[in-house]
Amino acid sequence: MAPGVSTKLSDYEVQRQEKIAKNQALLRELQLEGAAAGLAPKGRSAQTTKATRAPKKKTVVKIKEEVVPRRTSSRLKGIVADSEVAKRKAEDEADAFHQAERAKRQRVSDDLNLSDIVVAGRQWNQSGNFLSNVGPAKPGERTFDAQNVKETTDKELRELRQRMSSMQLWEGFEPNNKPLVFAGDKLGNLGIFDGSQNAPEVKVEDDEEEDEVAEPAITAFKLHTRTISAFQFSHSDPNVLYSASYDSSIRKLDLNKGVAVEIYAPSDKSEDAPLSGVEIARTEPNVIYFTTLAGTFGIHDMRTPAGKSGGTQTFQLSEKKIGGFTLHPAQSHLLATASLDRMLKIWDLRKIGKQDGQRLPSLVGEHESRLSVSHASFNSAGQVATASYDDTIKIHDFSDCVDWRVGHSLTDAQMKPATVVPHNNQTGRWVTILRAQWQLQPQDGVQRFCIGNMNRFVDIYTGKGQQLAQLGSDGITAVPAVAQFHPTMDWVAAGTASGKLCLW
Repeated sequence: MAPGVSTKLSDYEVQRQEKIAKNQALLRELQLEGAAAGLAPKGRSAQTTKATRAPKKKTVVKIKEEVVPRRTSSRLKGIVADSEVAKRKAEDEADAFHQAERAKRQRVSDDLNLSDIVVAGRQWNQSGNFLSNVGPAKPGERTFDAQNVKETTDKELRELRQRMSSMQLWEGFEPNNKPLVFAGDKLGNLGIFDGSQNAPEVKVEDDEEEDEVAEPAITAFKLHTRTISAFQFSHSDPNVLYSASYDSSIRKLDLNKGVAVEIYAPSDKSEDAPLSGVEIARTEPNVIYFTTLAGTFGIHDMRTPAGKSGGTQTFQLSEKKIGGFTLHPAQSHLLATASLDRMLKIWDLRKIGKQDGQRLPSLVGEHESRLSVSHASFNSAGQVATASYDDTIKIHDFSDCVDWRVGHSLTDAQMKPATVVPHNNQTGRWVTILRAQWQLQPQDGVQRFCIGNMNRFVDIYTGKGQQLAQLGSDGITAVPAVAQFHPTMDWVAAGTASGKLCLW
């Protein structure tokens, strides 16, 4: 078009220009209103009167990543999609991935030095480690409180309830007491917490935000390659801990020597037999007992030389998973098992014979619940506490078991629970099953046990089913499902699925 020649805009172009002008005016108006309200972005000041302190850099822990097979492009290699070559390549990559996963879960049979398997916390120092002086779902809604204690008419029971309810969440213990808390996780790590330490103080500078939370020192060791399902201390040596795992092995951890030795595992390394429990009898320090998720009960003599068979006996006590078992503390030949087939069974290990074509201990009696039984726990008085998915805690009384002879049997009426306590045991998929755990040697002689509460508490009951306390705290944000009493002291430790430890 020649310069100087005016052109007339079309109606469409006129409307378009008007709309653009309106939008620009509206945008300027919004910017002015935002500046007046203090919402508009402010420009950086040219000068600063005080140099700002650089924020502290948090320590980054570098984790050594395992080398896994790397995927490669089939297109760049000239492999046609959906061809036989592409299919073979995909199969090879899948096999390599599965082999890498199996290698990570493969148990290690060699002896482990604690200094080599520290995964968190302080480094292990044999000459001066902090274990050198080891001695012998309605969140927040309470179902037992101070009003229940106040309304107790029995004087002795009221005093016991007051004492147990006065237990407070840990803030530091006196130096003459050294409580050590051991906890296993699903990765095979064993964590150790020294309860005699005081909570560390974090110094906050004037111009820093108080965003760091002080945490106590904890040490963790990689004992197993899969979940640690149970562990127990030796009755003859308090520095020895036996741990069972889903990697099918049992290890003996000697805290004085700083070495973890494998004492039991299937002879075939490829055999997968996850263990659900482990116990050692007071009368037989060289014999260890265990159960598997396949319903097998085993007895292993630790004096058997490595690589030789004959030191292990196994019995198929259930067709389904055995969730938990215990030996009678004083009568170690008596065994209580709880399984997924809804059965509580009492066995006598003094008599082993053939039943239905297989060797089994003598069955003393059995009791069937409406739903699966999660755990069975013996106390020194001969009582057995079970927790089951029918939302009950059942307490069975076998106090006359001292007089049972070999081959003794109980009727269905004798196997019925003496006390039934309503209790929400619906843990679901992500919460560990709730287990009633007795205090082995209560100092006042009153039998009592603790068990996790789905409302994020820990309940304490007597052997008669009377509730003594409901322990909790505002800082508990998950269910303390795994709860355990100290054998003699009124200390309770509980772990949550979020990896937190609660200690009262």
